[in-house]
Order: sequence, then structure tokens, then C-alpha cells
Amino acid sequence: MTDITLYELEGCPYCAKVKDKLAELGLEYDSVMVPRSHGERDEVKAVSGQTGVPVLVDEAHGVEGMPESDDIVEYLEETYA
Repeated sequence: MTDITLYELEGCPYCAKVKDKLAELGLEYDSVMVPRSHGERDEVKAVSGQTGVPVLVDEAHGVEGMPESDDIVEYLEETYA
């Protein structure tokens, strides 16, 4: 198990942007696919307080549910690059 978890939706361009950065940095992560319906995204809402994706959790650095792809990419660059 890795410290990084990415909540994502298949076909989501914002999620793809984060996955590309994770791959570029050679980071292993667990992927959690969320349902298409926002009303069924209980797990990601519990983690981040909202139902949008992507959402990043990085237990090693105390990140418990970071939303917004641009913020996640910036965080990954600052923390792991």
C-alpha cells in the first residue's frame, strides 16, 4: 500500500492531468474510482468535504483530501520533484 491515494473518474481530463504528473515523478499511488453520479460519491465527500474529483490524499505529508487538479499538481511538484 502506498501513502498516496487519488480519487478519480474515468475519462476526467483533470484527473488525467494529475495522473500524468504522478507518472512523471515516478510516484506510486492507489486509485479509487468514484461513481459518475455526484450523489453516490460518499467516500470522496467524506475525505474532502466535496464530491468533485480529482482528490489527493497523501498520508505521509498529512494531506487528507486536496481537491483541484492545479493545486494537486503544484503540491506534487513542490513535495516530490
